Amino acid sequence: MNLFLTGKATEAQDITENAAKEFNSFTSGFWNWFTDISMWSHIAFSALRIVIIFILTRIAIKLINKVIDRSLAGKDKTRLAANPRRLITIRELSKNVVSSVFNFIMIMLILNEFGFNLAPLLAGAGVAGLAISFGAQSIIKDIITGFFIIFEDQFAVGDVIQTGTYKGTVQMVGLRTTRLISWNGEVNIIPNGSIISVTNFSLSNSLAVVDVPMSMDRSLEDARLLVTRATEHMKNDKDEVLDAPEILGIQTLTTGEYSLRIIAKCQPNSRADVERAIHTAIKTQLDRDKERARLEEECKAAAEVQSAAPQEQQNTGNAPITGVLKTEVNEKRDPKESND
Repeated sequence: MNLFLTGKATEAQDITENAAKEFNSFTSGFWNWFTDISMWSHIAFSALRIVIIFILTRIAIKLINKVIDRSLAGKDKTRLAANPRRLITIRELSKNVVSSVFNFIMIMLILNEFGFNLAPLLAGAGVAGLAISFGAQSIIKDIITGFFIIFEDQFAVGDVIQTGTYKGTVQMVGLRTTRLISWNGEVNIIPNGSIISVTNFSLSNSLAVVDVPMSMDRSLEDARLLVTRATEHMKNDKDEVLDAPEILGIQTLTTGEYSLRIIAKCQPNSRADVERAIHTAIKTQLDRDKERARLEEECKAAAEVQSAAPQEQQNTGNAPITGVLKTEVNEKRDPKESND
């Protein structure tokens, strides 16, 4: 029994001594760690570098945002000023891209300061980005193209454009798609990545071109006078016409007719309306000339009838007198001559 108690006491004493040794080693290790000047200097320098990286990142973002604001301030005098939402979209999108790029670089540098191995992380990010780019390359292409369409002000809402086989009025310009409404009401939604070339009919003044056929029976001077009378007041009557229509000359010539080419400078996207107005004015002038010629012929015919009426009345009045004279002459003749 005594041996058993002695063994237990010895075992308890060993446990106590081991615990004391472990505690002493822990406290000594903790004290050594706490008093390790090189470690704390390394941590301090790392923290200082992290703070410097953060501050420099914020400064860089602020500076680039100011550059973006300055560059877009010059756009206020362009057509973008008519749609401030587009300016805000460009500004905020550019700032978000800059902020995302610099924050990503900052996170990578901070992880490097904490001792992480960035090579596998960057390799994994590269593989993931490559997979995403292959899977969504059309979407990325649409977004990039849409950004440059908006940034370069290639066309805006309300412009009449043609891209490929599509032509119409721009209803909406987004980062991924553009919506067009054709003249007959069809709505075409076009991915921005498929827009290779664009013809914008609303950026500069248009030129209306009209060819008017004339009969060979009408002289050239008469035809010029007709067109001049028909279009001389068009500049004042229609706001779309900037300059009075001009006659360039004979455009085509055949044995039966010739055509005069007429041009008129007009407002953007009003060429078709001005051409129809020129056709209408010339047709109206032709109708007026035709009606005037008909009235002149009627007046001439009436004048001829009036001038011929007295002559007929004179001839009609002389007929009874002649008959009476012949009767009187016959009565005065000798009865013998009558019997003979």
